Amino acid sequence: MGRHYCHLKLDERRKLAKWLEAKMPILEIADRLGRDPSTIYRDIKRNRYTITVYSRIQC
Repeated sequence: MGRHYCHLKLDERRKLAKWLEAKMPILEIADRLGRDPSTIYRDIKRNRYTITVYSRIQC
């Protein structure tokens, strides 16, 4: 049986994209979002293209 992980919401992904662009460490991003660092790493891997697109959107 597989594991179930909570995905980031759209607003969290937009913040993630902004902070990644600012070169903020993953641990700090995880702390600000109140998420586990592994959740952030998984979301980056899963949504690599989407996050790039989000970083171009004005928030």
